[in-house]
Amino acid sequence: MTIVPDWLAGDVSRETLNDLERFHDLFLKWNAKINLVSRSSAPELWNRHIWDSAQVWSLAPEASHWADFGSGGGFPAIICAIFAKNAQRDTRFSLVESDQRKSTFLRTAIRELGVNASVLAKRVESLEPLEANIISARALSPLSDLLEFTAQHSARDGQALFPKGELWQSELEDARKTWTFDCKAHSSHTEAQAAILQIKELKRV
Repeated sequence: MTIVPDWLAGDVSRETLNDLERFHDLFLKWNAKINLVSRSSAPELWNRHIWDSAQVWSLAPEASHWADFGSGGGFPAIICAIFAKNAQRDTRFSLVESDQRKSTFLRTAIRELGVNASVLAKRVESLEPLEANIISARALSPLSDLLEFTAQHSARDGQALFPKGELWQSELEDARKTWTFDCKAHSSHTEAQAAILQIKELKRV
């Protein structure tokens, strides 16, 4: 039985955990074929990827449309969609992933888990504006580039949730040269010195 971390224990129902375990098994099966994440990090799938993605969900307000850029192996979007499904929220997820093999995996996971999501197999910059209430991206681009995507695809009242590693403060400083925004940095539960940046009120300088 998978052990839920203490900081998340009250937010994971039995149904959610069952779905997460199903996703875990499906992911490992596909990762052996198309390398969704590095082989070295696969044994740490729960803490490094699944619970790390669950942190994003724990910070998200209710929303009608959630867009995730560079969805890759489904982090954080599929994990968040599982939580949304079992919380009986109506949030619709748009997963943007230009790699066709990864897109096929994402569509398979969506179908097998029954989550409210679809895959856009294109590059972010080529899409028509998505008007999303929440935008997320994990390990995709520097913050300045992510904010460019956010400006293009966010709804008027939208916000972004970006997990960042130990260099998040320097990325924040660089981004402020081009953008003004409100940012709250939430300390990561799964990686020391990492943070999830919650960004609102985005405007170009």
